[in-house]
Formats: sequence, C-alpha cells, structure tokens
Amino acid sequence: MSLSQTVKRLTGYKAWANEITFSAVKSLPEGEATKERKTRYKNIIYTLNHVFVIDCIFKAHLENQPHTYTTRNTETYPLLEELWQAVQIIDQWYLDYAHSISEEELTEVVNFRFVDGGKGTMSRSEMILHIVNHGTYHRGLVSDMMYQVPAVPPTNDLTVYLRDVVYGLN
Repeated sequence: MSLSQTVKRLTGYKAWANEITFSAVKSLPEGEATKERKTRYKNIIYTLNHVFVIDCIFKAHLENQPHTYTTRNTETYPLLEELWQAVQIIDQWYLDYAHSISEEELTEVVNFRFVDGGKGTMSRSEMILHIVNHGTYHRGLVSDMMYQVPAVPPTNDLTVYLRDVVYGLN
C-alpha cells in the first residue's frame, strides 16, 4: 500500500470513528457528556473539543497558515451538537486533503511552532498520522468516561473499521 493510500485510509478511519463516538455520546442520558470527571479535560465534550482544536492547529500547519490558538484547548467548550458540526467539517477537510495530496507532497517537511512556542518539524504524512493517533488516544479517554456513566462506548478500533467498512466482512 502506498503512503497516499495509507493516508486516505487513516483519514477515513478518523471520520468514521468520530461519527460513531459522537453518536454514542449524543445518546447518553442528559448531563452525562458535561458531567465533571477525574480527567485532564474535565468531561467528555471538553475532551472531544481538545481533539478538534488539535485538528484545527495541524490543518493550519498543513496549509502553512497561522492559527489563532494559544493553548491546546479552548477556555470553554461548545454545545455537543455545535462541536459535532465543526468536527464533521474538519474531518471532511482531512478527507479531501488526503485525496488531493501527492506522494511527493506527503513527504515534504513542514516547520511550525507548537502552541507552547517550541519548534516543530514534521512531514505532512507524519502530521496526518499524528492527528489520527491523537484522536484515537482521546476517544479512548472518552470511552473510559462513558464506562463511568455507565454506558458502553462504541468499538472504534482501526481493526473494526477495516473489517466493517473497508473490507465489508461484518
């Protein structure tokens, strides 16, 4: 599989995993998505908002454009439905980007600054791998918080995406 095929597959996985995660979060009893929990990002929505913010920051890096973020999350978090609408837009941007970028461009190294001011250097494919991996990590935290409700989170592993969506084996 080529690098561009891998990037297309991973951005497809990211969008799929976000969709089933948001669907599960929206089905929680009222107040559970905003209930404070013992976690760095306080609650489910704030955790998902952090993922969105990082997606936006790396979109700006990929476009060689500045962004307005000075931290890795916003001071407050949006309503769940507003966040879901914004996540769908950024996921579509990553899907479109993955389908439009060449193999050569994927290996191009981009220099940028992290929000803490430190220097960053990554290839475009590494940036995409980062946002996919980062989202996976934080969806795992959301799953843990869902178990605390108690509710069963969706199984949003890459293997399930490959089985059910890519290869249609289920």
